[in-house]
Amino acid sequence: MADIKNLKNLQNYEYSLKKEFEGAEDFLPLLGTDYVELYVGNAKQSAHFYKTAFGFQSEAYCGLETGVKDRVSYVLKQDKIRLVLTTPLVEGGPINEHINKHGDGVKVIALWVENATKAWEETTKRGAKSFMEPTREEDENGHVVRSGIYTYGETVHIFVERNFYYGTFLPGYRKWESHYNPEPVGLKYIDHMVGNVGWGEMNTWTEFYAKVMGFAQIVSFDDKDISTEFTALMSKVMSNGNGRIKFPINEPAKGKKKSQIEEYIDFYNGAGCQHIAVATNDIVATVGAMRDRGVEFLYVPDSYYDDLFERVGKIDEDVEVLKKHKILIDRDDEGYLLQLFTKPVVDRPTMFFEIIQRKGAKSFGKGNFKALFESIEREQENRGTL
Repeated sequence: MADIKNLKNLQNYEYSLKKEFEGAEDFLPLLGTDYVELYVGNAKQSAHFYKTAFGFQSEAYCGLETGVKDRVSYVLKQDKIRLVLTTPLVEGGPINEHINKHGDGVKVIALWVENATKAWEETTKRGAKSFMEPTREEDENGHVVRSGIYTYGETVHIFVERNFYYGTFLPGYRKWESHYNPEPVGLKYIDHMVGNVGWGEMNTWTEFYAKVMGFAQIVSFDDKDISTEFTALMSKVMSNGNGRIKFPINEPAKGKKKSQIEEYIDFYNGAGCQHIAVATNDIVATVGAMRDRGVEFLYVPDSYYDDLFERVGKIDEDVEVLKKHKILIDRDDEGYLLQLFTKPVVDRPTMFFEIIQRKGAKSFGKGNFKALFESIEREQENRGTL
């Protein structure tokens, strides 16, 4: 019964989004996020971290044992979320260059489509720069077709058509058997992924998603919405027609000190994916499990909860429990959401994760921006980068 209720909620959500997205030209139907690939300095150790701390499970592997000589990739899965961790095995080449320049970070945001060839044709004819022409890949388990385009910075979108593939992940991979698979922490799917771009580039990339991929803008925040005494930024949220893919795009705004976006761009050496927001149905249990496994979250002062009911009204959760776990709460016209942000999960102050539970809300926690940014500023001050 719970699954039927969740399906009905999803259907109602998508129907309401169709009403909002009349501005989106859906020539590029997207079925969901297929995988996110990170280029990392040590894929084996990174895989151990994401399994231990985030509760991901082993799924697939490619490397020397599968005939791949230049790189190794470990594929991890938790519910509908799939991470691919890739490390080069030889010197030189684009993967090494990416890691040297950016550190560990997101290279590929892969999108699941019915027709990868059509997706590539539609986007490139509208001005996208090609990353990968439509390519058929096959083995004894069937075939997939993949194609790709560049987006902000050196990030790419790969379109994945897997209607006739019945193997593990993709051709060229084998099932990754591992006796070490810690219990999941309750992560369900990718809610949204945030891109940081340079000064004056936000509109360029929101126009890219509108023109090239048929997305519509659903939310806009200026420096009055997202600011503290010291820093500010601007953001616009782009979404495809069915609302399954949402990409907020951030750019810096003028402030007294260096914003988190400027810090990111300085250390990442350009535009890139700042954070991955992953959904859960029980944020208290998820955050509690992750804390127990060593994940560090941003600090939220107890004073944040003093006027909580005046700000967000009645909620189902025990406020003292939320306070204990430092979980943020915000409300919009549709309901409310609960969210919390990890500290950076890599050595550079760049990529982090957001844990989010939506209870009707479609927004992105505008009421939490000040508390969140003050917390980030405390971390920047500790790093000496504010």
